[in-house]
Amino acid sequence: MARKQSLSGFPEHLPEERLVENYVLDTLRETFELHGFSSIETRSVETIDQLLRKGDIDKEVYAVSRLLDDAEDARSAAKKEKLALHFDLTVPFARYVVENAGYLNFPFMRYQIQKVWRGERPQEGRAREFTQADIDVVGDGALPFRYDVELALIIVESLSKLPIPDFKLRVNNRKLSEGFYRGIGLTDTAGVLRNIDKLEKIGPDAVAQLLKDELGATDEQAQAALSLASIRAEDTSFADQVRALGVSDELMEEGLVELTEVIGEAARRAPGKVIADLSIARGLDYYTGTVYETVLVGHEQLGSICSGGRYESLASNGKKTYPGVGLSIGVTRVVSRILSQGFATPTRKVPSAVLIALTNDEMWSGAQDLADQLRARGIACEVSATAAKFGKQIKYAEKRGIPFVWFISTNEDGSLKHEVKDIRTGEQGEASPENWMPPAEDLQVRIVPADSH
Repeated sequence: MARKQSLSGFPEHLPEERLVENYVLDTLRETFELHGFSSIETRSVETIDQLLRKGDIDKEVYAVSRLLDDAEDARSAAKKEKLALHFDLTVPFARYVVENAGYLNFPFMRYQIQKVWRGERPQEGRAREFTQADIDVVGDGALPFRYDVELALIIVESLSKLPIPDFKLRVNNRKLSEGFYRGIGLTDTAGVLRNIDKLEKIGPDAVAQLLKDELGATDEQAQAALSLASIRAEDTSFADQVRALGVSDELMEEGLVELTEVIGEAARRAPGKVIADLSIARGLDYYTGTVYETVLVGHEQLGSICSGGRYESLASNGKKTYPGVGLSIGVTRVVSRILSQGFATPTRKVPSAVLIALTNDEMWSGAQDLADQLRARGIACEVSATAAKFGKQIKYAEKRGIPFVWFISTNEDGSLKHEVKDIRTGEQGEASPENWMPPAEDLQVRIVPADSH
């Protein structure tokens, strides 16, 4: 990961790095499907109006246009809808649900793994082109709250399978926060949330000043908002801490009940992984209830690696609303930290477990027949392109990390003799093309903790 990218913010991986990324993607895909989520893919472009219709986005959106328009296109440009690359997968998914509602079964459970684009300032964990992995559940008119609980547990399971440090899934509920702000007399609850969302970036004193300057909060109101945001708990004791602040509001109580259900079940099923953190606000306006953010312990400066929440009206056709809840894993952010910190490494650089060596160039076609036999049994292999000296062919395999070299020779009676060499140990012995198998640990590339490789 020390290589300098030729175009900042648009990462490219070496083959061995891509093996790690594919492992992460495959693990997430497998886990999502184990829980019944179906895969979809949406187009890369949306109309700008569609992308920006649900609140201000403080990221640069990349517009899309033809480099050269012909005269007819130029005359009709004013009539065309302007297009842009999607900056997340949630807004396109909302459109997808509305447009395909008649073909979907609700609650609709989907996962989506695609690239997205944002004009951010590039740094580790923040790229301009990156991959997200989203899971959402959407209902038709209503969606049971228990999906908010289930999605938190699925994310914990998914992240626990990845070669990353310990993590904390931090959860809040915007009903709780908004009701509390309303209870202390701050009516612009969205404005308070946006400022509270800046706590980790600018600190409590600066946030308090913003609340007073922008929203007219008194010192007491600002301090009460910060007191709420300071509450943390790995169990349901957070509810008593909130009530101890002496604020009464119906919406706040509703949020307390919902957050208690999430934290209570998580404490039982994933102790220590999920924490009630009442500073979590999420800046986007479409979140209406549960909100989630996830950080790696000891790597908090990387930012959230997984976030999301409940939205009641993001997907709507004007007559019908499709409420949902979802989370998005920043795959590129996670992979960049795995690679930069050496948390995991592939057991070899290429998929091939076997290199079939050539004694002479005439045997190339026969070696391909052997390769077909091995591949039919799931053994990845490749055939030498030329009959170089065996030492050179072995060195080629060693450089690529291929553990076995297969030699074909002719016995005195004209029959073929097959031998396989483990170039790591030097052991060599006869082998049968019909039934030879490498050890299970060598059959496929494995991603292992760096210190165990």
